[in-house]
Amino acid sequence: MKAKSYILLAVFALFSTTSVMAGGPGDSPLATRAKTMTQQIAAKTHLNEGQYLKVKQLNLQMLTAVETLKKQRNMDTEAVDKQMAEIQDHYEWDLAAILWPRQMVAYREAKASMTAVNLR
Repeated sequence: MKAKSYILLAVFALFSTTSVMAGGPGDSPLATRAKTMTQQIAAKTHLNEGQYLKVKQLNLQMLTAVETLKKQRNMDTEAVDKQMAEIQDHYEWDLAAILWPRQMVAYREAKASMTAVNLR
């Protein structure tokens, strides 16, 4: 479970590494990160406008859940790992409902290649 949690964090960190300037005036840091992640996913999967908006909202929900989890200091490592795995599973499930099968394949390939590079 720990490895899955760290992989999730690595993937989201990679999708979030672009300049913070991607957000507009008044955007929260989470909204800016969600927008950046969505732009990177869109570049890999060729989202249409409707998908883009749904993925952006999903990214914001996921980032908010991760931030909320980080703030819960009274949880032990195993509980955090379990919650992080649930967040990841929920995210992947919802993303699969938004993307077409070929887009999901492109997303998984991009995620796998970025995760492999980042773990070194």
